Amino acid sequence: MEIIGLSGKSGTGKSYHASELCSTNGIRGLIDDGLFICDGNIVAGVSAKKQSTSMAAIKTALFTDEAHCIEVSEAIKRSGIDKILVIGTSDKMISLICERLGIGQPSEFIYIEDITTARDREKARAFRDEGGMHVIPAPTLQVKKQFSGYFLDPRKSFGKGKAFEKTIVRPTYSYLGDYIISDKVISDIVSYHAENSPGISDVLWTSFANDPDGCVIRTVVLMKSHASFKTDAEEFQRRIYESVSQMTAFNVRGVEIQIRGYR
Repeated sequence: MEIIGLSGKSGTGKSYHASELCSTNGIRGLIDDGLFICDGNIVAGVSAKKQSTSMAAIKTALFTDEAHCIEVSEAIKRSGIDKILVIGTSDKMISLICERLGIGQPSEFIYIEDITTARDREKARAFRDEGGMHVIPAPTLQVKKQFSGYFLDPRKSFGKGKAFEKTIVRPTYSYLGDYIISDKVISDIVSYHAENSPGISDVLWTSFANDPDGCVIRTVVLMKSHASFKTDAEEFQRRIYESVSQMTAFNVRGVEIQIRGYR
């Protein structure tokens, strides 16, 4: 397998330009901040951008955790790719990552200065320093599974007739304060859709369970006597799912509706 390193200082736009670089060079896989991404999909790993401190983020990016390292190494082997791009802040860091993953050493290093202008790097630095924003070179639908509850901003760039999807995230260690959503916000969303649903008579109870993989919403309702058990309940379920996903940025793993009766 051919290994190519993309080297450059932190905040200079490496992750932002990674997808285009892979496309230009026929590279299907890339290693970026603890993730193995193949054909635009997050296949294995944990994002360093999810860590609560900058030190923990560095350790994650270097695959210091044995289980994390083995998971990504085995996923690379299973993928059958013949080229991989490894992103790091220096040649030494890239070499350490390759050594940890047991994939050999890079045959070539590409430097961020080779593929961007000084103006590009200046804008990337301001984006990082002033907004605490980071880029993950994968579609938001993929990223959301790991960043449930974070505000995510999908972005697209275009080059050579292709669109490249990427996601802007603000890691925990970049926040000036905590980001908390009250359970009442979820229950209010459920109640709002109940009031505007032709088949729902009343909401008796709503619960909200959240974990790092996402959230599950459970609600108990009474339906109107003329309502369609299947059609109206499914529409109510769909509206809750879409609203919570869009308004809170949680990865909604499920919306469970229990019907207690009719009124």
